[in-house]
Amino acid sequence: MKTSRISGFYKLSAPDRLKMVAENSGLSEAEVEAIGSLGLSLDQADKMVENVVGLFQIPLGIATNFLIDGREVLVPMATEEPSVIAAASNGARMALAGGGFVTSSTEPVMRALIQVTGVDDPWGTRLAILARSGEIAARANEKDPMLVSHGGGVVGVEAEVVETRKGPMVVVHLLVDCRDAMGANAVNTMAEALAPFIEEITGGRVYLRIISNLADLRLARARAVFKAEEIGGAEVVDGIVLASALAESDPYRAATHNKGIMNGVTAVTMATGNDTRAIEAGAHSYAARGGMYRSLSVYEKNRDGDLVGSIELPVAVGTVGGATRVHPVARAAVRVLGLRSADDLGRILASVGLAQNFAALRALATEGIQRGHMSLHARNVAVQAGAKGDEIEAVAGKMAAEKRINVDRAKELLSGMR
Repeated sequence: MKTSRISGFYKLSAPDRLKMVAENSGLSEAEVEAIGSLGLSLDQADKMVENVVGLFQIPLGIATNFLIDGREVLVPMATEEPSVIAAASNGARMALAGGGFVTSSTEPVMRALIQVTGVDDPWGTRLAILARSGEIAARANEKDPMLVSHGGGVVGVEAEVVETRKGPMVVVHLLVDCRDAMGANAVNTMAEALAPFIEEITGGRVYLRIISNLADLRLARARAVFKAEEIGGAEVVDGIVLASALAESDPYRAATHNKGIMNGVTAVTMATGNDTRAIEAGAHSYAARGGMYRSLSVYEKNRDGDLVGSIELPVAVGTVGGATRVHPVARAAVRVLGLRSADDLGRILASVGLAQNFAALRALATEGIQRGHMSLHARNVAVQAGAKGDEIEAVAGKMAAEKRINVDRAKELLSGMR
């Protein structure tokens, strides 16, 4: 039976961790080999992007303890930042007593924008477009019969007048159900194909015709109850609620608050071969949708005195197409997650974002954020100084205790040990 609760997982060697994940997730030998090696060959890389000269590796780790909608999930995360995976695992563990994460989502609808300029009557033009929305949708769907056959395709047409410094413009929004694809290729193809027809309807000139990364119709939500006794008591609950209140109202705090959320979200997005820039752009623009940049999550205290965290964010991700199907490690990561659809992935992203955010806020409300960061930083400095094997932990531990973490001190300690 698959479980995400693996006691002492962090104490194992990397090969032993991989073996345990493989057994837990039913990975094939090829998938295990892909994760344990470079994963991507130079030849494969050359077919993915331009002017390839080499590969840039990022550590891939596994976050444990995730219970999402009653399902145990091991979460692959690709990140260069210390503490992120440990924090996500710790946050997920503390959510277990309250039942883990409960999620929901909207349909996987993305927007294409078609910019119409040079019309004398923009408001009348808007109505003309809406009057022919059925024809517009039908023509767009002709461009992707495969998507339509899987239950996707255009589900709506909107139009609005946007005032700009170059005068009013009409912007057509094509609403496309992308199913298990992220959707950029399908949406862009439809928008480009419609340009001549939109010009025919409006008598204007179409310029931009492209996807919007503000995926405000493709949302995932997660909620968790963190029991007060599990997280340090009533004072910690109150401290996190106060921190949340500031992030809801102050963009300077909200920026760092949301960065912490995206530490987790982006790492899973990267591990599954999805577009990290699209996810980041969508999240941050959604956070500012009301005219001021705010936090993506909210924390409250319930009648039992426990902490309730909730999050809502756009999740423009897919499980078909792109690097998700091309990159061997991304394919293996999808297997580890046990994904059945892109909707599953979106819900996992929301849960990981909430766990990551909670762990950071709890650290801020208790010992401060630097404690966990500095222990890992000390290990990195020890390695830089030339420490090997057991020397790494010994040197890192002494530097952390002294609060003198630098390469020169690490070299001094190494010299005394050898």
